[in-house]
Amino acid sequence: MAKKDDKTNVMRVLDQRKISYRHYSLDNMTTNALQVAEGLGTDPQYLYKTLVTVGKSREHYVFMVPAQDELDLKKAARAVGEKSIDMIPQKELLPLTGYVHGGCSPIGMKKQYKTTIHINARDTEKIFFSAGKIGRQVQVSPTDLERVIPLQYYDITKGAAD
Repeated sequence: MAKKDDKTNVMRVLDQRKISYRHYSLDNMTTNALQVAEGLGTDPQYLYKTLVTVGKSREHYVFMVPAQDELDLKKAARAVGEKSIDMIPQKELLPLTGYVHGGCSPIGMKKQYKTTIHINARDTEKIFFSAGKIGRQVQVSPTDLERVIPLQYYDITKGAAD
């Protein structure tokens, strides 16, 4: 656990909800998810990127996908009942969520958006995702993450056959 004055908002929310987590600080301040997984010494399938999108309805959605995977926009749109979705422009991320690119977390955004995580997380004991700052990660069980934010599971990544 981090020192009290070293905690991010994500860690404070997890503490308030009495959710068990592990915190990691990386010396390398990269925003590349595969490099972050390498820095953590974990398989990229256990490190989840947090991606923010906007639907045709102008509603915003959050998707979490493993580091080595790419979000399939058509599957993602189906998951949230939209005709289509697009990634938000990077310049809109901070005003919309309170987070910068590379430090975006599904926990503690300015507003709670519908969040979908790739279905593989359901069978995973622990996953890593951003602790809300570049170079900071938390490890939490998907079950515990569900206790903090409304979460649905869906196949949202591009597969070999796609």
